[in-house]
Amino acid sequence: MRIEVRGLTKTFGPVAAVTDLSFDVAPGAVTGFLGPNGAGKTTTMRMMLGLVAPTSGTATIGGRRYADLPTPTATVGAVLDSSGFHPAHTARDHLRVYARMGRYGRARATQVADLTGVSAFADRRTGTLSTGMRQRLNLATALLGDPRVLLLDEPSNGLDPEGIAWLRRFLRDLAAEGRTILVSSHVLGEIEQTADHVVMIQNGRLVTTAPITALYGTAAVLVHSPQADLLATHLPDATRVETPRPGVLRIHGLTTAQVAATAASHGIPLHEITPERPTLEAAFLNLTGGSR
Repeated sequence: MRIEVRGLTKTFGPVAAVTDLSFDVAPGAVTGFLGPNGAGKTTTMRMMLGLVAPTSGTATIGGRRYADLPTPTATVGAVLDSSGFHPAHTARDHLRVYARMGRYGRARATQVADLTGVSAFADRRTGTLSTGMRQRLNLATALLGDPRVLLLDEPSNGLDPEGIAWLRRFLRDLAAEGRTILVSSHVLGEIEQTADHVVMIQNGRLVTTAPITALYGTAAVLVHSPQADLLATHLPDATRVETPRPGVLRIHGLTTAQVAATAASHGIPLHEITPERPTLEAAFLNLTGGSR
């Protein structure tokens, strides 16, 4: 079930939160929704769910607006924050209430509690839960209707390293079932390990949408040498060379073996030579002009 965003715009008085935003989220993949703080990610997701009315444009899920879906919670599961709990309810109570509202039955509440690890603290009151526990409970609630689409805003917040690794595997397994998953996150290293595709925005506008591997630049070789400037003159003309600081070269288009061989043939000493793996963080900073 595909998500389609077309020309989505939202202004709050004189402030443009989202401007003419268009992108697709395909089924069978985890799509990372990236952007600096205040870029408009949460506002966009709220418009997808009908919680915020767009100034113009549309957001559809399977060709329909969220408000027009016949069984919304059985189509879309969403996690936007971790504060919507009655403090006197236990985690089990919370799931049972929402299961009853969606007419899913107690058995489904138990099933999603087991799937998400909520069963381990099901009898604790929600007011005593840690942020990570609340995240798991929110995810369990979103899964009650066995939805084909998941919209998750910073779902790893508050999770410990074991929980983050579990979430990564869990989301990839759900995507492998053909579900459509959009994950907003500022933890680029986590998105790098989880997502197949990314949608990147800044100041409410689209920066790029692409498979995550397409964002990586070419691999580079980082060289430390007391004769770095001399080494640069002996590299092939087509080689792109950066000088991050004196005595250091970042060389694109050659392998470490090729750089080392060039240095050796001209008697140039190398103090260090290291291959640099392209990263999502580098692509993000490059595409957003270095903004975090």
